Amino acid sequence: MDIVNAVGRRKSAVARIFVKEGSGNIIINDREFKEYFPDEILQYKATQPLQALNLANGFDIRVNLDGGGITGQAEALRLAIARALVKINPDYRPALKAQGFLTRDPREVERKKPGRPGARKRFQFSKR
Repeated sequence: MDIVNAVGRRKSAVARIFVKEGSGNIIINDREFKEYFPDEILQYKATQPLQALNLANGFDIRVNLDGGGITGQAEALRLAIARALVKINPDYRPALKAQGFLTRDPREVERKKPGRPGARKRFQFSKR
């Protein structure tokens, strides 16, 4: 099997991944997976597509993660892994789609407006 690449995005985080058959190693920005995501919830989120298909030890994944915070990065990685698995085997698509792993979350941060402290927040009203 050749190396398969895919891209996943969430908020301002971008995950570019390269997948090949292997023993389940995940390297993120030249660091170990568990070192990069020390929180077990984030580890679980990022590997959900692999666990849904019982492929946790079937592939080696190299990841280039950029932008955003750690939660956005974990969810971007989840989307990238799901897209790569569908490229590897189109039969995986119905199972991944049913659990929502192939849907890109479109929510982004709303921009700050002029004359306001934030996007929607107002300065405190002063009567006098």
